Amino acid sequence: MASARLAALAFLLLALGAARAADEGEARALLALGAALDPTGRLLPSWAPGRDPCGGGFEGVACDARGAVANVSLQGKGLAGTLPPAVAGLRALTGLYLHYNALRGGVPRELAALQGLTDLYLNVNNLSGPIPPELGAMASLQVVQLCYNQLTGSIPTQLGNLTRLTVLALQSNRLSGAIPASLGGLPLLARLDLSFNNLFGSIPVRLAQLPRLVALDVRNNSLTGSVPAELAARLQAGFQYGNNTDLCGAGLPALRPCTPADLIDPDRPQPFSAGIAPQVTAPDGGGGHGRAPSTKALAAVVVVAVALLAATAAGLLALSWRRWRMQRVAGGSPPTVAGGRCSTEAATAKGSSARKSASSALASLEYSNAWDPLADARGGAAGLGFSSQDVLAQSLRISTEEVESATRYFSELNLLGRRGKKAGGLAATYRGTLRDGTPVAVKRLGKTCCRQEEAEFLQGLKLLAELRHDNVVALRGFCCSRARGECFLVYDFVPNGSLSQFLDVDADSTAGGGHRVLEWSTRISIIKGIARGIEYLHSAGPSKPALVHQNISADKVLLDYTYRPLISGCGLHKLLVDDLVFSTLKASAAMGYLAPEYTTVGRFSEKSDVYAFGVIVLQVLAGKRKVAVAAQPPGDVGELVDGNLQGSYSAAEAAKLAEIAVACTGEDPDQRPTMAELLQELGTV
Repeated sequence: MASARLAALAFLLLALGAARAADEGEARALLALGAALDPTGRLLPSWAPGRDPCGGGFEGVACDARGAVANVSLQGKGLAGTLPPAVAGLRALTGLYLHYNALRGGVPRELAALQGLTDLYLNVNNLSGPIPPELGAMASLQVVQLCYNQLTGSIPTQLGNLTRLTVLALQSNRLSGAIPASLGGLPLLARLDLSFNNLFGSIPVRLAQLPRLVALDVRNNSLTGSVPAELAARLQAGFQYGNNTDLCGAGLPALRPCTPADLIDPDRPQPFSAGIAPQVTAPDGGGGHGRAPSTKALAAVVVVAVALLAATAAGLLALSWRRWRMQRVAGGSPPTVAGGRCSTEAATAKGSSARKSASSALASLEYSNAWDPLADARGGAAGLGFSSQDVLAQSLRISTEEVESATRYFSELNLLGRRGKKAGGLAATYRGTLRDGTPVAVKRLGKTCCRQEEAEFLQGLKLLAELRHDNVVALRGFCCSRARGECFLVYDFVPNGSLSQFLDVDADSTAGGGHRVLEWSTRISIIKGIARGIEYLHSAGPSKPALVHQNISADKVLLDYTYRPLISGCGLHKLLVDDLVFSTLKASAAMGYLAPEYTTVGRFSEKSDVYAFGVIVLQVLAGKRKVAVAAQPPGDVGELVDGNLQGSYSAAEAAKLAEIAVACTGEDPDQRPTMAELLQELGTV
């Protein structure tokens, strides 16, 4: 018995020693990784010896339940170093997110040691050299993003061994060689992007047999030969093939029909289509069964084909150009309607449950049939689309691919907030990073949440595009996907969150990482900035009409790094259906922002926004969410001011602000001041 206990104790000590050694090994690997990624040591100051990687000591590092490093997420940090072989020491790593940086050097083959890695995001860097064939041994990989680098060499055939792969993005590199036919053996592959490289040869017919492929992009390469007919029929506009002048095929408007001249040329590299006869447009008569055509006959066929193409080129371009530009997608599932309210969670492709944050497989695909609010003006119907003269609106249009890439395919890790059915089913909002490293917030709007009249929707969208002010959150871009049944609004990301997060602050908790108590001067600056933003909305200008916000609250006021206030949600009521707009007012009414006259007249006016502004002034003064509207300022203004300031404020300024708040929240809207008048009053504070 005693010997058994001793043996168990010895085993336990050995296990503890092994675990400690593993922890020390991971720590060493992290430090080596940080030193290589950030050779200056300025961008990752928290990656220092003696800190606990799993206790929040290392920025961007997350651990699993066993205490092993599971994720390294450092996208958009401006890292300009290299990815070292030491990363292989993080044996439990499942996600490596280093995109949108300036990393140089090659992709280390030692990554193959990370057998549990599912997500590899190295896109939008300056990586060079070949893609290591060893990556083909990483059986768990589901997403490989190596696009927008300077990678060279050929695509390793070993990538065809990644049977769990759903997304392979290699576009915008300097890759050469042929497309490996082995990629046709990936049963879960949904999106394959090989565009903007130097690939040659034909398109493997095996790609047409991939059961879950919905998006294939091979644009801007030097591909030749016949496009497999099954590929074009299955993917339709999900197949993008432009700027491959030697491709031919039937049923594709931008491609010429194949001719006998497109039969396999022994001098042309055709490594994966040998034995697959292209679809040939036979000459009249089609005689000569069983005989090879003579050189003269073949030349005559070529001449006839060229003449026919020249005669029909203008008509073919006119018929196909619009379809080619819009990249239509057939089919697509609209968002579901749950409990009578709109749901913005798009229907995912079959099998997407294999990975929670997998791609929607609709990247780069814009529109199919039905709802198309962003199509260019058609049929001479003015106002139904963005014309070429709408320079600002056109400049803000972005692709679904960029939105998905920015939000890491709408990963739950990037979710900033979601309104459920009780809040009206409004869009989920995600944090994201654009390709240039700019942080953004992406709002998803489901089709059933948006106005169905295209003219109304577009007028609202144009208005949002025109709003530009230092105290209004700027719209950076937008896109709509008919296939997804969603629109996406991309805004500047405001890092300090909403003003409401700085209300009801416990001064004792700020030392522990809570929101800090706003200083008096900061509060004055915030109030003035909000007033300037509302006054801008209420004023009419050459490029915008006067606009009533309708739903101003402390939640709608965001603060940047310098605590400059920016009003969000401006003009959204112009896009959303009326029922949804009304339902979002319930929270405002509960918090006291809704002007009393709305319950009788049922309309909003500029004075409605003035009332809400007065409530916010009271909240900023008191430092509390819940405040009482009074007909007269308090006799002792100190009773109103936030106690966390501990007397560090100007009593005269506080009294003036209290008077302004009372004037704004009066019962009679006609007696309330305008925002222009309020700005004059605030100029004396």
